Amino acid sequence: MPGIASSATAVLVGHIAGATQRIRVGSGGVMLPNHAPLVVAEAFGTLAELYPHRIDLGLGRAPGTDGLTMRALRRDRPETEADFPRDVAELQRLLAPAQPGQRLVAMPGAGTEVPIWLLGSSLFSAQLAAQMGLPYAFASHFAPGMLLQALAVYRNQFQPSATLAKPYAIVGVPLIAAPTDEEAQFLASSTYQRVLGILTGRRGKLAPPIDGYLAQLHPQERAAIADFLACAVIGGPDTVREGLTQLAEATQADEFMLVSDVFDVELRLRSLSIAAEVQQTTTDNRAPCVS
Repeated sequence: MPGIASSATAVLVGHIAGATQRIRVGSGGVMLPNHAPLVVAEAFGTLAELYPHRIDLGLGRAPGTDGLTMRALRRDRPETEADFPRDVAELQRLLAPAQPGQRLVAMPGAGTEVPIWLLGSSLFSAQLAAQMGLPYAFASHFAPGMLLQALAVYRNQFQPSATLAKPYAIVGVPLIAAPTDEEAQFLASSTYQRVLGILTGRRGKLAPPIDGYLAQLHPQERAAIADFLACAVIGGPDTVREGLTQLAEATQADEFMLVSDVFDVELRLRSLSIAAEVQQTTTDNRAPCVS
């Protein structure tokens, strides 16, 4: 997928874990329809053995690609609604301690019990995460439409499990932070270009910012971008603090996962640093999880 350098998810997770010492590192996520559960269990089991208690496994249900790529991944069998729950359950068994007489054992993987998260942008994974008692992450950084409904379904239907005693939810947040609102809006034009490319089927790499970009667009295009980025927080420190506070109050999220599509890498790091500073004063003192 152009513009997203994360096809080899386990490789990137290992690279980041190897370059750090304390932070947890997880996938966001592995699209399970494209991969055999045993392969995923062995890959993330290996990571868990190399970096104990630091690896998380986020799983998605969407194929995340086109039919040609799916066939190249040797997953050309049509996916059914029952496949994803069954594959998640199989993955849980493979990561659990091996049982006497168990014929299929992930080596490594068995006994690592890598924490599994379900990712989603609709109600299906919210219901499944609730039924299985798993933590849930909603992809409101690109599909915010059903955010509140999905969180309500997840919390209302949640069944405690050996993994989790009560619901735990992450909300994806597009974030562009800068010293001023004006600079943040300028930097956000890279995100606006990316979103319009997605909406019009012209995906590409993240583009440099353009001054006055939104003003050049048709009103319908601006409205479509605004809908796509309904959960976005864009601005200077005060604006970011207010935006994160309002989002925390509206969603009661346990964590935020921040996605900062700033073209310049140093300014992207600055954006995340500003968010880390201002979140200290947001409601309930919730700390964002940074992606």
